[in-house]
Amino acid sequence: MCEQSMASWLVIYLKLEMAQLVASLYILWEGCSERLHLDCNYPASSELPYGRWVVSICSAHCDTTRAMCFCGEGTKYPNRPVAEACGFQVKLPSEDGGPKVTDWAKADFNNIFTKNGSMPGWCNVDPADAYSSKVHFKEDCDCKYDGLWGRFCEVPVLCTCINQCSGHGYCRGGFCQCENGWYGADCSIPSIVSSVGDWPRWLRPAQIDVPTNKNLTGTFVSLKASLRRKRPLIYVYDLPPEYNSLLLEGRHFKLECVNRIYDDRNATLWTDQLYGSQMALYESILASPHRTLNGEEADFFFVPVLDSCIITRADDAPHLSMKDHMGLRSSLTLDFYKKAYNHIVSQYPFWTRSSGRDHIWSFSWDEGACYAPKEIWNSMMLVHWGNSNSKHNHSTTAYWADNWDRISSDRRGDHPCFDPDKDLVLPAWKIPDANAVTLKLWARPYERRKKLFFFNGNLGPAYANGRPEDTYSMGIRQKLAEEFGSSPNKEGKLGRQHAKDVIVTPLRSDNYHEDLASSVFCGVLPGDGWSGRMEDSILQGCIPVVIQDGIYLPYENVLNYKSFAVRIREDEIPDMIKILRGFNKTEVTFKLANVQKIWQRFLYRDSILLEAERQRNALGRVDDWASAFLQFSEDDVFATFLQVLHYKLHHDPWRQQVDHQNKEFGLPRECLMKTT
Repeated sequence: MCEQSMASWLVIYLKLEMAQLVASLYILWEGCSERLHLDCNYPASSELPYGRWVVSICSAHCDTTRAMCFCGEGTKYPNRPVAEACGFQVKLPSEDGGPKVTDWAKADFNNIFTKNGSMPGWCNVDPADAYSSKVHFKEDCDCKYDGLWGRFCEVPVLCTCINQCSGHGYCRGGFCQCENGWYGADCSIPSIVSSVGDWPRWLRPAQIDVPTNKNLTGTFVSLKASLRRKRPLIYVYDLPPEYNSLLLEGRHFKLECVNRIYDDRNATLWTDQLYGSQMALYESILASPHRTLNGEEADFFFVPVLDSCIITRADDAPHLSMKDHMGLRSSLTLDFYKKAYNHIVSQYPFWTRSSGRDHIWSFSWDEGACYAPKEIWNSMMLVHWGNSNSKHNHSTTAYWADNWDRISSDRRGDHPCFDPDKDLVLPAWKIPDANAVTLKLWARPYERRKKLFFFNGNLGPAYANGRPEDTYSMGIRQKLAEEFGSSPNKEGKLGRQHAKDVIVTPLRSDNYHEDLASSVFCGVLPGDGWSGRMEDSILQGCIPVVIQDGIYLPYENVLNYKSFAVRIREDEIPDMIKILRGFNKTEVTFKLANVQKIWQRFLYRDSILLEAERQRNALGRVDDWASAFLQFSEDDVFATFLQVLHYKLHHDPWRQQVDHQNKEFGLPRECLMKTT
C-alpha cells in the first residue's frame, strides 16, 4: 500500500514541480506577442537630426530589438557594428595632442559606406585587404559588441549568456533563445513532457530510498521511505527578461557586467570586472541542486535583478534614460527593483507569507543596498558594501550620479545600507589567476613576507592622476597617504611617517599579486563605496587591515574577523604602524595561518568550475585555469552563502512564527506512521 503510494507520490511530486513551472512561465508567455521596440536615437530636431548624443546613437541601421547600430542591408558586412563615433563625422584636433571632436549632427555616410579603398571606409571594407594595408578604414570604428572578434568584427564567437543557455539554446548577445522543450533564463528547465533522464542534474537532486525487505512487523507497515533533498531550497523567480537577459543582450561594450567573454577560438577569457560576482552567483544558484521549481517547498526566494548591468548601462539608450531620475543612476536602479517587486507581488503568492523576509536580492554596486526601495527592505540583501550607517550615515560615493542622498524618503524610506542581522556581504569578483594559484601565493609563509604593510590604489587629489574629489574614499585613503605615503605626491613630498617596509603608493606595479604576497599586512580601504582590496589581500595570503568605521566586510557578521584580520579605527590611522609592529610573531603567524584556512571562501570557484564543465562538454577543452582550480575542494563563496542560508533557516526568529505545516510536499502521512 505504502510502496504503491510512494511511487504514485513521486510522479505527483515531479509533476507538481513542472506544473508550478508552467504556471510561472505562463506569466511570461502572456507578453510574448508584443514585439520589442527599442530606439537607438532620441527624437530628432532640426539641429540634431539623430537626436541628442547617447551611447546607442545610430546613423546607419538600428536593431530595435536591442538598440544597437549595424551597417545594415545593402552593405558587404551588414552585421558589422557602427558604434558611436563610427557613424559620424569626426574633426581632427586643432593642435598636436588635442582630442578629436565628433559632430553628432552629421552622419559620415561618404566614408563608412564607401567602396573606394582610398577612403576610410568601414561597412564594405574587406578585412584581408585592410590587414594588408591595401585599403583604408575609419579608425574610429571598432568591435565593441559581444559575439564578434577581430579588428573588423570578422570572426563570430560565443556571446556571454547566463550559464551559456545550459547547452539547450542559442546565445544572442546575452539573451538565451531556448530550443523547443526548454525554458528559463538559462534554458535549464525542461518541458513537462520530457523524460526525467533528460533533466539537468540540479533538477534531480532527490534520492528515493525504498527498502526491499517486506518481512516487516508492526501495527502499521512502514517502509521508512525517504526523500533526501539538499536544504536550503531556493526558488528563483523567472522574471521578465528586462531585469536580466535583455540588459546583457543590449550591452554596447562587451566587458560590461559580465565575468567572461570568448575569444576567436571560443576559449574563455575571464574579465577583471569587480561586478562580475553578481552573474557568477546567479549562475551558481540556477545550476545548484538547492534550486527548486516548487515555490511551495522553498525556504528562500531569489529575485534576479542585475543592477550591475543597469548602472553600467544607465543612459546608454533612450529606454534607459535618466531624465526622470535627476541624472542619478542610483534612482534609475531603485526603480528597476521597485518594478520587480511589483511584478512578483502581483503575479506570485510567495511574498505575503513572510512579508518578503525569505526573499533574497542582490545589490552589487558601490554602495550596495543603500538605494533599495523601502518595500523590499524586509528581505535579505546580498551586497559588497556593509555600511551599517552607524557613523557614515549618508551617501559615501564621490561620484555624483551614484549619490542616493537626493532620493526621496517616500521611495527609499529611511533604512540603513546594511543590517547585519539579516544581510550578507559577499566578496567581489576577482579574475581567476591560474598563475597565482599555481605559485601558491596564498600559502607564502611569514619568513618570505619582507614588507610590513602594503597598499596600492588611488590616493586622491594630492597625487598625479588621483581622483579630484576630497570626499573620495571618505578621505580615508588621503589620511593614510599623508602619514605613510611611499611615493612623492604632486609637491614631491612623502608621508610624514614613511618607512622602508611600508608601501602606500598610487603606482601599480606589474607584480601586484607578488607585492601583496610579499607583505604581512595589506590595507583594506574604501573607494566609491567598497573596493576589492579585501579580496586581493586574502587571495594572496596577506593579513587584511581594515580601516572603515561601521562598515562590514565580506562575512564579517558570520566569521571571526579577529582571528585573521586587524581593524583600525579611522582616528587611529596615525598610530597604524605602531599598532602593527606591536603584534608579536606568534600572533602574526596565527593570523596568517587562519587566512590560509579561509582564502577559498573569497573565490567564486563554483562559477569557475561550471564554466570549465561547459568548455569540456562543448569543445573538449580543459584550459590551464580549469586545471588549476579543479585541484581545490574547500568551501568557496557559493558554499559559504549556502551555509549562511542553512543557519538562517534554523535560527531566524521570524520563521518560528510562520505556519508552514500545510505545504503540499513531503511523504504521504501513512508512510510516516510509527511502528509498535
